[in-house]
Amino acid sequence: MDSRLFEDLITPLAYFYRWEKERPNDVFLRQPYGETWKNTTFEETGQAARKLVSALQAMGLKKGDHIGIISKNCYHWVIADLAIMMGGYVSTPFYANLSAEQLSQVLPKSDTKAVFVGKLDSWDNIDAGIPADMPIIKFPHYEGNAKVTRGNDWDEVLQKYSPVEGQHEPAMSDMWTILFTSGTTGTPKGVVHDYENASLIIRNEVLNNNLKVFEVKDPSFFSFLPLNHIAERTAVELAALMCGAPIAFAESLETFGKNLQDIQPTLFFAVPRIWTKFYMAVLAKMPQEKLNRMLRIPIISTMVKKKIKKTLGLSRATLILTGASITPENLKQWYRKLGINLREVYGMTENFGGFTLMPEFGHRPHTVGRPVSNAEGRIHPDTGEILMKMPWMMKGYYKEPELTAEVLVDDWLHTGDKGTLDEDGYFKIVGRVKDAFKTSKGKFIVPTELENHFSDNDFIEQICVAGLGIAQPVALINLSEIALGLQPEQVTSQLEIHLKEINSNLHGHERISTVIIAKEAWSPDNNMLTPTLKIRRGAIDECYMPKYEPWHEDKRSIIWED
Repeated sequence: MDSRLFEDLITPLAYFYRWEKERPNDVFLRQPYGETWKNTTFEETGQAARKLVSALQAMGLKKGDHIGIISKNCYHWVIADLAIMMGGYVSTPFYANLSAEQLSQVLPKSDTKAVFVGKLDSWDNIDAGIPADMPIIKFPHYEGNAKVTRGNDWDEVLQKYSPVEGQHEPAMSDMWTILFTSGTTGTPKGVVHDYENASLIIRNEVLNNNLKVFEVKDPSFFSFLPLNHIAERTAVELAALMCGAPIAFAESLETFGKNLQDIQPTLFFAVPRIWTKFYMAVLAKMPQEKLNRMLRIPIISTMVKKKIKKTLGLSRATLILTGASITPENLKQWYRKLGINLREVYGMTENFGGFTLMPEFGHRPHTVGRPVSNAEGRIHPDTGEILMKMPWMMKGYYKEPELTAEVLVDDWLHTGDKGTLDEDGYFKIVGRVKDAFKTSKGKFIVPTELENHFSDNDFIEQICVAGLGIAQPVALINLSEIALGLQPEQVTSQLEIHLKEINSNLHGHERISTVIIAKEAWSPDNNMLTPTLKIRRGAIDECYMPKYEPWHEDKRSIIWED
């Protein structure tokens, strides 16, 4: 390990103080309102955050108290987060689409004593999950979002209170945040990170230039994945604080594409489902055969690539990341033909999202890259589980020492992911250790491996291979927009051909007996996907398991759910 890693550690808050002092009039936050953008400078951000600290102190909040943020991404989110840091508090941000039941679990579990509430699709659900006596500061209303009907008004607070005096400097051992996992494998757990962890991940980039953030001229960031997720918090908020760059936001799902085009950020991080939607949008305007022809003509190819990049909002992007779940290799190869290099990152909340990164010029198909500097990993010899170790590991799960002891063993983090490691240090993920299930024939099925065979099918947006207790696995799917625009007979015919081709290359016990087209699209709202758009296999089984046997016994290989 590089001994310099622990020298001259700088907290995210100290970075903000630096830019506020050196470049007070530079734009830090950019929020779209229709055709206009509201720009907030470092100085304005700092003054607003200090006024919020005064308000929180007046509400009786003491240093060390836990304060939540419940909102979709917006510039108020970042100001609130800075206020929490400046006041010496601990941030406990939550997903904005939690139900009242979920919120009533995580609020007391995290010892949250006050909350900032902002952009929401539904206020009724959130309202019912927040105790009546809990202090609330509500963001100004965002058009098209739910109206928050209780709490202290943000603008009124800023008018009422003066900026807190002094400049809080957190200690490295101070708790910085409690981030709740997305609940893919059960009840969300509160992951504790202190300021040292945040400072170490920043210091590692300063020393080793893994992402080359500092090499980018006029860097800018675009934030749309949930800011309470460790990847967005690190790759966008912390990275922007580190290099003093502006962060822009999307106004809504409908304006997302336009907002991204307006900004043309230098760094862009998205999950596989977003990359799939971009891919589908391009093919909707230019069929693959036509695109292939144009890419074969040198001069036209350059023009086409440039236009597509600009249309996607990536004309200035030099660092393009993909993560949260594994991006299909065929999708990455498709983007590479357009000159868009999707670099896989692999991490988890427990390790600050920082484990592996695909090298810029060393792409290794079907892997998630190699460990970043000062991180190391290995494969458990008995279970095939990926184990990892790095200086910025979580301090533990909040108030859950037994669960902490289960995953942190002899300083190694047990990820729960099953994988392989090649001779060059590249890791490949083949699924979750606990995702494997046994058929009634007594054969184990690793669903991720089978799902990967469908990754190049443009008709499929989401897939989940299941079948616990039946003779052969089945595959449940959500159709893509391309497939939804076709006649059912065309979709059925194409899927039948593809399924036959896939099964011809599988072992007998692995062959998919039936593909079921689910009538309801999976989403975080119906609990089939996590907020980061990963499949909740437990929820899929709970919903569909009674139908597995009848579907398997049906003579049709493709079934449209009734």
